[in-house]
Amino acid sequence: MSDSAPPDSRPSDSPPESSPPEPSGPNPSRLGPAVWITAACFIGLCASYAWASVASSSVAANLTLAVFQISMISIVIWQACEPFADAAQYLGEQWRIPSSVRGATLDAIASSLPELFTGLFFILYAMSTSVLEPGNRSDLHAGEGFGATIATCAGSAVYNMILIPAFCGIAIALTRHRKPVIEIHRTVITRDGFWFLVCEVVLVAFLFSKQLSWHLAAILLGLYLVYLVWLWVDARKYRLARTVAVQTLQSIDQPGEQQIHEALTNGGINATPSLIDYVDRELRSNGNGEEEEGDDEVDSAGMLFGRIQIPLRPSISYSLLVGSTAITAIACYWLVEVTVSIASTLDVPVFFVAVIVAAAASSVPDTLLSIGAAKRGDDDGAVSNAFGSNIFDICICLSVPLVAGIALNGGQPIDLLVDGKPMPGLFGLQVLLLTLTAITLGILSHRLQLTMRKSLLLVAMYLVFIAYAVLGSMGF
Repeated sequence: MSDSAPPDSRPSDSPPESSPPEPSGPNPSRLGPAVWITAACFIGLCASYAWASVASSSVAANLTLAVFQISMISIVIWQACEPFADAAQYLGEQWRIPSSVRGATLDAIASSLPELFTGLFFILYAMSTSVLEPGNRSDLHAGEGFGATIATCAGSAVYNMILIPAFCGIAIALTRHRKPVIEIHRTVITRDGFWFLVCEVVLVAFLFSKQLSWHLAAILLGLYLVYLVWLWVDARKYRLARTVAVQTLQSIDQPGEQQIHEALTNGGINATPSLIDYVDRELRSNGNGEEEEGDDEVDSAGMLFGRIQIPLRPSISYSLLVGSTAITAIACYWLVEVTVSIASTLDVPVFFVAVIVAAAASSVPDTLLSIGAAKRGDDDGAVSNAFGSNIFDICICLSVPLVAGIALNGGQPIDLLVDGKPMPGLFGLQVLLLTLTAITLGILSHRLQLTMRKSLLLVAMYLVFIAYAVLGSMGF
């Protein structure tokens, strides 16, 4: 299936002249609030740490400290993943990957690293300590750690699937007055939505068993491999169509945005404003990758709330990927410790804390990445990133920790029973995953648009999910 669609099935877009892409560069006036919020969180972290040190037995002090720790962790993960996402987007353009494929792969991996590391650290924590469940049990096994991994990935999947499109829809409705709706390409629903549903059904089916073996990991990894092959075929078709469109435009002396839009559309390509900008810059190059004299437009990666801009080249991009990954791993280890601490303080299973706290904190990069893509006019990338992240969460962020858990468990399957009973909250999570997925796909499929009203409906659905987790932690 191609990334493109016939003209009658592709969401309409306004002509580029009347619909200029949203500015994507750093704006110091808009970065101020983020910096001030970070400073306030850091001060709150120091103050709450002092309070908890003095009153170590105080539940209020420990929870306050945990709240500020989660806030700082989310900020660190956000700032670590931003240059990763910029570098991944740069490499994706260098490799000529369409926006929906890039959103489902490079962007999804960039924003799903927190879930992967969090899942791995939950398994390692479960094998090296006995405090994941209330009561400081000494016979803790890998199953309880993997249960927290399932909760994190599933909770993140629900967050990505519901809140990310909702936040994008709200942000666009409030800021993009020329077209206050998110246009959803049919390919995003029929390809990424379909694959997410398939992976989800496989996971839910396996979770009904009492033990998880390496077979689940093999099947999930196999599904992801097939998904990547499908994306590769789409990307190949896109590159061929784009090459034809660019060759046509090269015969025109200084083509305008409208002409670029028409050439891409005639080639069956969804001409987003960000793609038009890239093609325009490609046409203005000398054919050897160097910009024409007087063209100072350079791809860059933003760091420290965009205050620092690093010019991107392939070698620099790969270095940023490695450095961002290392920082994300450290932050995720901190996230696991805080999640366990909250569960111990409240005397509730870590499963229910992970499904909200760890899932939301690890999903911060997905949210900001998708909102940024939507503001740049890349609606396809914004929505496909959410589905691609979920597919990566289920296929990779669960299978890799499962393999690690089996290896650390002496090669034995992971037992999902706790004291001989099914893990609390697991069945309810399975039902909610399938139900919320079906409803969300229906909402996004309706007219292939995401409006403010639909976005608010999605937020209400997520509140239902939060209510499930809260009631489950209370024993209901």
